[in-house]
Amino acid sequence: MTPLVAVVSSPHARLFTCFLRLGAQQASSLQLHTGTGLAAKNYHEVLVLGGGSGGITMASRMKKKVGAENVAVIEPSERHFYQPIWTLVGAGAKQLSSSGRPTASVIPSGVEWVKDRVAELNPDKNCIRTDSGKEISYKYLIIALGIQLDYEKIKGLPEGFSHPKIGSNYSVSTVEKTWKALQDFKEGNAIFTFPNTPIKCAGAPQKIMYLSEDYFRKTGKRSKANIIFNTSLGSIFGVKKYADALMEIIQERNLTVNYKQNLIEVRADRQEAVFENMDNPGETQVIPYEMLHVTPPMSAPDVLKKSPLVDAAGWVDVDKETLQHKKYPNVFGIGDCTNLPTSKTAAAVAAQSGILDGTISLVMKNEKPTKEYDGYTSCPLVTSYNRVILAEFNYNMQPLETFPFDQSRERVSMYFMKADMMPFLYWNMMLRGYWGGPAFLRKLLHLGMS
Repeated sequence: MTPLVAVVSSPHARLFTCFLRLGAQQASSLQLHTGTGLAAKNYHEVLVLGGGSGGITMASRMKKKVGAENVAVIEPSERHFYQPIWTLVGAGAKQLSSSGRPTASVIPSGVEWVKDRVAELNPDKNCIRTDSGKEISYKYLIIALGIQLDYEKIKGLPEGFSHPKIGSNYSVSTVEKTWKALQDFKEGNAIFTFPNTPIKCAGAPQKIMYLSEDYFRKTGKRSKANIIFNTSLGSIFGVKKYADALMEIIQERNLTVNYKQNLIEVRADRQEAVFENMDNPGETQVIPYEMLHVTPPMSAPDVLKKSPLVDAAGWVDVDKETLQHKKYPNVFGIGDCTNLPTSKTAAAVAAQSGILDGTISLVMKNEKPTKEYDGYTSCPLVTSYNRVILAEFNYNMQPLETFPFDQSRERVSMYFMKADMMPFLYWNMMLRGYWGGPAFLRKLLHLGMS
């Protein structure tokens, strides 16, 4: 096995580190919002809905384009979280406190923060209404409202989380319960679920399974654990190259995978999970558990579902190449709330932000958008406490890999990237508008190999 020091000191790793250092130096000059009050305005040239990864990233980019005084972000939450790290929090490898920062610290300096919730969108009048009743109009609207967790669509939840032995890495209030359930495991079934809806970070439901298996081995409990992955999908992963690699791991580690099984009820007081067979609706199976990790059903936020901006499924209806709305040319979407046919990840948001920046620039000049988003997304598939398979792919579910080696292999270097480098990129570059995905790095590395 190649030592970690050799991996991270290789020419390619050194090149990547230099690239990060350069970006950090560029970003360090940007002073972030301190929360000091600004005179609230009822009109903004650019209005951003949502203060998550897509919203803050685009606010930073728009500040550079039209000036901070012409940009506003509507976001009710006091804290901003880097959610991809919650996989490691649920496995005890990271602290929850490391994943969050005050929202005031990530709003770009000078950009108005409207600490409220969006209640209604009226694109025909170029305005929105907030929960407090305030109407705000705009010239350009960027929708970045993320995705909604629908735990209540599973009978017995969310109230079931008050019981032990059950957790979920998808919520700040339940992720530490996963780690507690893992530590308290004694003997029996450890069940991990995948719902019958689109979700964000579609690899996360199985990442915690691999980490749990590794934890059981390290603590001498593996022989007492029957590890089950019940997924509503028909395959382990959508890209064959990575699916093949994952199936090898599943077989080597004696993990049980049941397809077309959807969690419909949790009887937390009895430690039972009820699944419906999606190939035979109405047919159910009750499985006792010693540990249960729930991935909730998800959907577009309710406020979007009742707006004229969405498709039949409730997602913001944008052009998949330009991210411009299909009906309203001054409206744009980014991230989990859109109907872009790619995996909903922070990596996808990073790549989309660069494309959307270019699209809006041309629209502002009354020119036709030319940049084309290829669907790039990434899923660092954590397979143990020090190994990751870095899946990167496009709309066509074809690998679109950054590094000049086989990324379907488990690697220590990729775990280091997931656990440490990616959070650094997120806080110091992406949210500040300096990171539009690895396309440039991909070209740089492959040129170096030619």
